[in-house]
Amino acid sequence: MIATLKLAVNGTLMRDLALNPNLLNVGATFEREAKTEAAYRIWSVDDRYPAMIKVKAGGIAVALEVWQVPLAGLGIVLSQEPPGLAIGKVMLEDGEEVLGVIGEPLTVEGKREITQFGGWRAYQAEL
Repeated sequence: MIATLKLAVNGTLMRDLALNPNLLNVGATFEREAKTEAAYRIWSVDDRYPAMIKVKAGGIAVALEVWQVPLAGLGIVLSQEPPGLAIGKVMLEDGEEVLGVIGEPLTVEGKREITQFGGWRAYQAEL
């Protein structure tokens, strides 16, 4: 039986950021830094958190982290995510497909696109 699953996080759940305690509190462990395949774009939702969406064309490889999350804690972590975020399958640069935090398209309407920064940490460093 699978006790944990991989979860790709690209925003405030990452190490040392605002919602990272949500992962730590359920016993999740950091596995590695990674990037998506070059098929995603990313927006800032009011500079509070990012929303990453897969696109048909014009995508980049977004920087993220892969965590091992206990199955029993996954629902807790997801219930604490900001509005407009969901879980979907994310393809990593190395060809591995994992569950990941993605944005719902309506969430990014009228928001600042930050794709050119390559990820949330790089964008935050520019603020």
